[in-house]
Amino acid sequence: MQTTILNLLRKRRSIRQFTDQFVEREKIDLLIEAAVRTPTSRGRNPWEFIVVTEPELLGKLGRSKGHGSAFLAGAPLAIVVTADTTKSDVWTEDCSIAAIVIQLAAEELALGSCWVQIRLRPHNEKCSAGEFLKDLLGLPSSHAVECIIGIGYPAEEKVGHAAEKLPFDRVHSDRYKG
Repeated sequence: MQTTILNLLRKRRSIRQFTDQFVEREKIDLLIEAAVRTPTSRGRNPWEFIVVTEPELLGKLGRSKGHGSAFLAGAPLAIVVTADTTKSDVWTEDCSIAAIVIQLAAEELALGSCWVQIRLRPHNEKCSAGEFLKDLLGLPSSHAVECIIGIGYPAEEKVGHAAEKLPFDRVHSDRYKG
């Protein structure tokens, strides 16, 4: 028996190269609906999402870290996953759940995506990537940025990981068997 979620997971790969095609408003709306439907601890919904389509701002997002964010400058869409940290002590988990749901929804909509880790990453030697983005995006002091998801129509094709290469040796029954 095959399920939709497994099919999406089997083919999803991180995509960092996108075509020039804009992501349609209807698809953006579906991505956001998927994000705000994600479960959170105690239903507190600490996450907030900033949808970025402005090319100049995407270019600045691409400079949020020294390594691993440059591809955002070529993405037609980015969703910044942020949270009001005063709403929940597990906001990072809640944001991570929302981020993967966004990526799976993107896959279902024939869009490619890639996660950019922001939390605990440096922007430069003087400030963190999170501080840089808080200033850039006008976030209040109570907020923190977990990640950015770059999204667009793939300009590269990657095959899903073969089942025989998956790390099943990291799965244990009943007890850890190192």
